[in-house]
Amino acid sequence: MLSVAAIKQRGSFRLDAAFELPTPGVVALFGRSGCGKSTLIDIIAGLLEPDAGRVALDETVLLDTQRGLDLPPERRGVGYVFQDARLFPHLRVAGNLRYAQKRASAAAYVDFDTVVSLLDLAALMDRRVHGLSGGERQRVALGRALLSQPRLLLLDEPLAALDRARREEVLPYLETLRDRLAIPMVYVTHNFDEVLRLATHIVLMQAGAVIAQGGIGEMSLDPHLRALIGPDEVGAIVEGVVLGLDAAGNLTRLQVGRGEIHVPARGLVVGTKLRVQLLARDIIVSTRVPLHLSVRNSLAGVVTSIQSDEADSDLITLDVGSPLLARITKAATRELGLEPGMPAWALVKSVSLRGHSFSAPT
Repeated sequence: MLSVAAIKQRGSFRLDAAFELPTPGVVALFGRSGCGKSTLIDIIAGLLEPDAGRVALDETVLLDTQRGLDLPPERRGVGYVFQDARLFPHLRVAGNLRYAQKRASAAAYVDFDTVVSLLDLAALMDRRVHGLSGGERQRVALGRALLSQPRLLLLDEPLAALDRARREEVLPYLETLRDRLAIPMVYVTHNFDEVLRLATHIVLMQAGAVIAQGGIGEMSLDPHLRALIGPDEVGAIVEGVVLGLDAAGNLTRLQVGRGEIHVPARGLVVGTKLRVQLLARDIIVSTRVPLHLSVRNSLAGVVTSIQSDEADSDLITLDVGSPLLARITKAATRELGLEPGMPAWALVKSVSLRGHSFSAPT
């Protein structure tokens, strides 16, 4: 368990935030710029002293102001990856990595060759830092942080300075670290796509406070998150299991809740977990068994709630073994006679689905 509580007054800004979530996994601190994410992560790292607070990782207390306990950063067992890589410019890539390896105070649980392999750094070892691309620098920064043998890895908007192409280059490496190494991570971002790709849990922050926290599936339904990401990104995040290819071999069959959907992904091993976001704007609701339609995905369920969303639309929550959200017009809600407890079917086009393989360490 990672337990964090901190109070810090900085001018007119006041941080008063707390969260407690299970480890291992990736906790995304998510919120708009200026909400206190970086301040909180600096307190966890020991780089900023709070006015009051407590930080504990499993059985180890890193900070407890009531007891007068405040471990210095070098004794916290924390690796930190900043937005700017902060590599040593006078050292080559190998030198940056070896420096962290030599200074590691904890027993090694991940060796040099493993880090180089996981982050695909072998071809960069003799390169100078100034000649690296932004994505390459961040991969080296990740490697350096890992070779310090951290018990906790902190990442403060590590992709924010990269263009889209470099960001897409680095994200798969972060997914690999999540899936292959059981290191708890706290990931600061205001980019929801990064949350969707990486996080196991979300901590939502606003104006220095935690306004909601929980597992990513649960939080995808939270109205606080909907307010942050905007209506076009609202949708349930569900985890399915790959069943194999469909008869045509073009789409992957995925078990979701009590039903099955087809997603545009190939090359996945049967049994692989796949995280899928089903956007509310892409889901059609039917009160009858759908027949003779081009839509490939039909999930039978029950209406569990109806919430007013915008002036002319409602958000319908359907239980299909996992909860889904559908945005439909208020006129459609009336004409279909939708009420909680009614049977209904969720229809979604395969081309609308966004899926990411996922196997968080346990």
